[in-house]
Amino acid sequence: MRFMIIVKATKDSEAGVMPKQELFAAMATYHEELVKAGVLLDASGLQPTSKGWRVKYSGKKRGVIDGPFAETKELIAGYTMIQVKTKEEAVEWSRRFPNPAGEGVDTEIEVRQLFEMEDFEKNEATDRFRKMEAERKK
Repeated sequence: MRFMIIVKATKDSEAGVMPKQELFAAMATYHEELVKAGVLLDASGLQPTSKGWRVKYSGKKRGVIDGPFAETKELIAGYTMIQVKTKEEAVEWSRRFPNPAGEGVDTEIEVRQLFEMEDFEKNEATDRFRKMEAERKK
């Protein structure tokens, strides 16, 4: 089971303010523990939306909207992806995640389970994805 631990953006992260050294140290320790446990798949912080864009779909048209984006409650500042055997294990790892806003500050992270190919019915379209997954793992 794969899970993504999502760190929400703040005004500071959108302004490009880097986390304090104490938070970097706590994150490093946490991620080292994930590596030692063999459950870390990926982790990264994201640049502010001022360096990004969105693609807007309208009928068959696609438009590009350059950042920044005003509403920080809906933005992601970073993520950690883990692979564990149970939801309970994912919950325990997420509880240990360092507070991304700094200890003592009210905030939250979001955790979402990723779909696995076995979650989808077998058909021609999903078989194409299964084939891609098999090729990628080679």
